[in-house]
Amino acid sequence: MALIVWSDAFSVNVCKIDEQHHKLVDFINELHEAMLQGKSKEILSEIIKGLADYTVIHFNTEEALLEKYNYPELALQKEEHALFVKKVKEFQEGFKNEKFGLSIDIMNFLSDWLQNHINGSDKKYSSFLNEHDVF
Repeated sequence: MALIVWSDAFSVNVCKIDEQHHKLVDFINELHEAMLQGKSKEILSEIIKGLADYTVIHFNTEEALLEKYNYPELALQKEEHALFVKKVKEFQEGFKNEKFGLSIDIMNFLSDWLQNHINGSDKKYSSFLNEHDVF
């Protein structure tokens, strides 16, 4: 059973970015399901690698669009993205060192990111990009 179901409430009204954000929801649900089954340790490496890959693709896509249209809060977006990348690197280190409770830390971080970054910072650029005919 999914912990989070994608809805329009998460949408930034830019199809390509919404698709990528949907992938983040998939990571959360995949980890949640594994935790419920007591199998989070088995998929943790896959989740962390997926997050690392996701950040490269997604942040490049998002930042390129915002840069193209001179989004005034691009620097803040980049700062927040850099913090996400740093946190994923910490998760990679934690996994290597067999840190206890890493699954819960990742779940909390991703849930917080979804609520605060996507529904906060990212929502701010939604109308800006739409005004530039980016949907």
